Amino acid sequence: MTERFSDFDPADLLKTDAAIEVFLADAFESGNSAHIANAIGTVARAKGMTKISKETGLAREQLYRSLSETGNPTLETTLAVLKSLGFQLTAKQTAA
Repeated sequence: MTERFSDFDPADLLKTDAAIEVFLADAFESGNSAHIANAIGTVARAKGMTKISKETGLAREQLYRSLSETGNPTLETTLAVLKSLGFQLTAKQTAA
């Protein structure tokens, strides 16, 4: 019997804003910038990269590149994409 594997894309599971909020919060809690950029990119794909591109004025290719595990988006790009997704970056004090 041959095993069959299919590609898993977490973007397929991000159907609601609540699911997206949990997904992004988890990424931000990791403190890993590559993981955060990739998570934002995953959400952008779930919402539609063409739509995000038009709303931010950034090229789709630039967004795919910046919001990948190897990408390094600028703060300006990150804020623009989060705003387009209906989210914002906030700061909170960490436990001492």
